[in-house]
Amino acid sequence: MAPRSPRVRAGFLGLALAACLSLTTSATAAPAGAAGTPTAEAPTVEERRLDGTVPREILAASGFDTVAPDFARALGAARSYAQARRVVVREGAALWRRAVDRAQGRGSAGGELSRDDDRPLYWARLAMTREVRSWRPGFALDAARRQALTGDLERASRGQTDIRYPRGAKGPKRVLVTGFDPFTLDRDVRISNPSGASALALDGTVIQTAQGPARVETAVFPVRWRDFAEGTVERTLRPWLRQVDLFTTVSQGRVGRFDVERTNGAWRGGFPDNENVSRTETVPVADPASQPQWTTTTLPYRTIMASDTGRFPVYDNTGVTEIPAGATDPVVRPDGPTAGSSARAGGGGNYLSNEIAYRATLLRDRLGLGDTLPGGHVHTPVLEFGAGNTDPATGTVTDPEFVRNRLDIVAQVRAIVAVAVSGAAE
Repeated sequence: MAPRSPRVRAGFLGLALAACLSLTTSATAAPAGAAGTPTAEAPTVEERRLDGTVPREILAASGFDTVAPDFARALGAARSYAQARRVVVREGAALWRRAVDRAQGRGSAGGELSRDDDRPLYWARLAMTREVRSWRPGFALDAARRQALTGDLERASRGQTDIRYPRGAKGPKRVLVTGFDPFTLDRDVRISNPSGASALALDGTVIQTAQGPARVETAVFPVRWRDFAEGTVERTLRPWLRQVDLFTTVSQGRVGRFDVERTNGAWRGGFPDNENVSRTETVPVADPASQPQWTTTTLPYRTIMASDTGRFPVYDNTGVTEIPAGATDPVVRPDGPTAGSSARAGGGGNYLSNEIAYRATLLRDRLGLGDTLPGGHVHTPVLEFGAGNTDPATGTVTDPEFVRNRLDIVAQVRAIVAVAVSGAAE
């Protein structure tokens, strides 16, 4: 869609103000300060970004500005913890299905924002979690139970509890794909993540491959160190890895290229997450005594690279950063790690994209599937705004080139998955 005129943009800001007024009216079942009323929690760093004009504009331009007010009313009607849990699970799952349906062309677009956009899901989810955090019900709700409600909402609205494959041994191949939320939002709050957009576009679809049809299920993960340390990746993937024929985690990587990451490292490099929290340490996993420094892809990367999957080049990325055995300083190794070295960066770096790849492939190996299950990580190109719309202070939330780039990336992710399924079966 074309950049908006000042008049149209002003109209969206008016809608944003109206949405702001409705979203800040939290679900309330008892007056603040009443005896026994639970104390509300402060919004998180992520949730506080909702007060900016860009998130409000994205919500208004997609019709997702009604999600949090409707959720607040439903939550406010809950008279027990059990009822509240049913509400958050139901409404979280409904948000995921609504975002998937919008991305796949079902139902109303809800506004002029393009259907392929992943950002309405992200901002609507945050508006919902802020409602849970600020809720003062008329029954006892301690911090642990409030946190459990938020966790239920997060999992349901990310598709993590919606993974389903047809029953029976016969039928389409089974593929599991994961994406991420937008990140680096303090640099440019308009950011979209093509891996998340790919997850919405592919969820529940059947793609045709040289080896026959393949059913794709997807989920989206947060860009937060703490969630990974609490086991969100393993909790989501463990039930499915024995049932699928291929998996790939996907995230946004470098400008103008796809990368199939050959090696993943057990190191967190400290880049701030969406809560502005840094972590520099060994990736925390269960049973650290048996934890390897490196894991490797089992995706058919040669087949992927040799195929025409789209307009962006695809690379087999073999480089890592290591501390060699017996040394103290990190060294870049373009051809992968050496024996006995300590990880400082995998091919995909040392941020959460590397960590999800490390965790998923480590889980694959610990389940004894390393020799039979193709799986690994794919980095997409960075999603770029069009010329003249690169300044976050003055730019619009979308433009035709931005949409075209995202659509092309999503289409190429789909093509890479189809090629991977065929290559893995050869």
